[in-house]
Amino acid sequence: MRTQVAIIGAGPAGMLLAHLLAAENIEAIVLERRDRHYVEGRVRAGVLEQVTVDLMRRLKLSSRLDQDGLVHSGTNLSLDGQIIHIDLANLTGGSTVTVYGQQEVMRDLFDAAEPRGVHVIWDADETMLHDVDSERPFLTWKKNGTEHRLDCDFVAGCDGFHGPSRMAIPNNVLKTFERVYPFGWLGILADVPPAGHELIYANHERGFALASMRSATRSRYYIQCSLNDRVEDWPDERFWDEACLRLGRDVATKVTRGPSFEKSIAPLRSFVSEPMRWGRLFLAGDAAHIVPPTGAKGLNLAASDVIMLSQALREFYRDHSSAGIDSYSERALSRVWKAERFSWWFTSITHRFPNMDGFDRRIQMAELDYIRGSITAQRSLAENYVGLPLETI
Repeated sequence: MRTQVAIIGAGPAGMLLAHLLAAENIEAIVLERRDRHYVEGRVRAGVLEQVTVDLMRRLKLSSRLDQDGLVHSGTNLSLDGQIIHIDLANLTGGSTVTVYGQQEVMRDLFDAAEPRGVHVIWDADETMLHDVDSERPFLTWKKNGTEHRLDCDFVAGCDGFHGPSRMAIPNNVLKTFERVYPFGWLGILADVPPAGHELIYANHERGFALASMRSATRSRYYIQCSLNDRVEDWPDERFWDEACLRLGRDVATKVTRGPSFEKSIAPLRSFVSEPMRWGRLFLAGDAAHIVPPTGAKGLNLAASDVIMLSQALREFYRDHSSAGIDSYSERALSRVWKAERFSWWFTSITHRFPNMDGFDRRIQMAELDYIRGSITAQRSLAENYVGLPLETI
């Protein structure tokens, strides 16, 4: 079996890239270790930057997004219950974000795959990369006990943090940078209307909380928790009590409580691997970088990665130029590190860290108070929150 681009991973990065390449008539095959039901069912972020929304429209995959997505022209910070409103649209010249769950994005990508000739091989186990530093790379995998081989021109590693792609880069080439945070996010989904029409990021003396949503009838709430906590430690009543306390009295009066149908604890980390290209292998999405969920950059970074990568591959096949593939890693990492900086900063001003003393707490409060009173500070926050402009070729 042969193709031009072999894509490992059918998550957002892999499927967006597959659709982009199909639009350019570049052959691609996607290998996915799990089945569609598993990939589509993973509960992930739901805030899309304009770059990602524009990409879905460019691919003509936005009919449900345009109908059901919740466009937000602002967001909110809360300091011990006092709301600071950030007017995203006015501060950025009209930019907004759209709330539309990653599960819905994946459904749109999968539904359109077969009609557009996007080939996905499900349940591809034990995928291995071979000769990616040569001009004839290939992949092997097993399915139903039988080993298969796929020869290709390039490999796109879109297989997440634990996938094999990053591991194929030699240790003397690969550099990794990591910051592990000493807390997690306990999140729930409930079929109740949201507390407001925009997100609320709360800094409270007891820890961080976030009031979010997936639709007008489905809410997503988070609270900062210990890494030693278990889901079983947090029955719904305890969660709602704690979330309402941290969000503040005014917001709490607007919270509709209800039974959760999904509850999980996620650790937080910042992670970047360099380079994002080695030989004929390119990394994209979580295979190359992880951001804490504060600021919702994960899926959006994956989208910007594959936009740049698809441009580079189009240049290679259409114009017979390697300039794009040679500069891919540098271009992508420039945007990645800016998103990492913002996510780290946003996390640092909204969470309670172990061993914080009175000085540290006052610094947080001063930072948020500065944002409250400074249009310049609000504009910087807004520009990063909606997503920095993506240069195009």
